[in-house]
Amino acid sequence: MPDPMNAQNVAKFLQENPDFFIENSDLFSTLEVPHPHQSRAISLGERQILTLRDRLRDFEFRQADLVRNAAFNESTTERLNQWCARMLAEASPIRLPGEVALGLAEHFNLQEVALRVWGLDLPAEGVGAPVDPTVHAYADSLTTPYCGNDITLVPASWLNATPASLAIIALRASVHEPAFGLLVLGSDDAERFSPEMGTTFLETVSRLASAALSRLKPQSPVTSA
Repeated sequence: MPDPMNAQNVAKFLQENPDFFIENSDLFSTLEVPHPHQSRAISLGERQILTLRDRLRDFEFRQADLVRNAAFNESTTERLNQWCARMLAEASPIRLPGEVALGLAEHFNLQEVALRVWGLDLPAEGVGAPVDPTVHAYADSLTTPYCGNDITLVPASWLNATPASLAIIALRASVHEPAFGLLVLGSDDAERFSPEMGTTFLETVSRLASAALSRLKPQSPVTSA
């Protein structure tokens, strides 16, 4: 018995016989199919042109997204470079934490930035003011930056204004060492630091700020032989 005529068999036949429309060119030019966006029928050739136009439009959209992303990444890289240069240029240990926080706020358009550190050669006030041991434990537990809108977290209270969203970043000299501080970024945009966002940029900020502030760690005394 021959195979029944159905869509799968027709499609299979056309795939296995690519010369079909060459040998039946009149059929190709007169065959009509439904328009993808209207109720009228169009020729198979016109339908193919519409398909190619749709694919070209999708390609143009993707290309535009790539261009926008490239421009955004270039801008972000430039601002990171400016922030790093600002931290490297600061020779005063007392002023360095301020440059870390203020530089972030200015270069990345942040409404609020707070910084607390411990175990560094800084006065026990301002960024060096003592914090509760539970904050130390919380900082040690942060393997990736926190992003969200939980303003009940203790570090959120360090900001001057209540944020709509915030990021909390642990500072540590290396991934295997305990944290020596927390950097808190606040925004009045509820979507700026959403729980679903990627944290690659914030992790970069953590590494750079940690490297800059590690210069303030107390020097181990040199023992004589």
